Amino acid sequence: MAAADRLELVVVRHGLTAWNRERRYQGQRDIPLLLPEARPGLDLLRDHLAAERFDAIHCSDLTRCRQTLAHVLAGRGGEIETRFDARLRELDFGDYEGKCYAELKELATYREWIDSRGEQAPPNGESAAALRERLAAWLGELLVAAEAGGHRRVLTLTHGGVIRELRRRFEAIDFWEGSVGQAQGRRFVFVHQEGGWRCSSSSAVPAPASATR
Repeated sequence: MAAADRLELVVVRHGLTAWNRERRYQGQRDIPLLLPEARPGLDLLRDHLAAERFDAIHCSDLTRCRQTLAHVLAGRGGEIETRFDARLRELDFGDYEGKCYAELKELATYREWIDSRGEQAPPNGESAAALRERLAAWLGELLVAAEAGGHRRVLTLTHGGVIRELRRRFEAIDFWEGSVGQAQGRRFVFVHQEGGWRCSSSSAVPAPASATR
């Protein structure tokens, strides 16, 4: 297969969970989707991607991402094998997992973590730098595979913190502007030129209604 010089990477967050609704830090806890409440968002995402065909699919190994992917791919035949990858997991929030803001707001260590925008690891958790390191390793392998094997469109199911870090890297936006809703994400377009790959554009997935008229 000829090498690719353009790659579309569709990166989507999992659907709604009970802990999302309760605004609890999930991190790497294996929390399932909240059904049937998650279904409207999942249906919208599935319908938006229905006409697209992907050369490769990557997914966090946690249940909520697996369930979201299964819903997106429902009814498709002959889809390629999915690669489940723990590097696509959410940030490890350590001692804060399972807790919400009201339970943590008086803790000095929590305030320091918030003020650091995740750069300081939570107690027994993971720093943003550590998350970026595992994402960089995954993305590097993805781009090498695209260049060598001709992958031109890749779907990835992951978590909000992962998408935030990708947006910070490729959109150069502020930490607080990088969040996306459940069953939503971004479409990153990479082009390969002399000197390597660069991200040429990023757009919302599903696309806003105003952008599809």
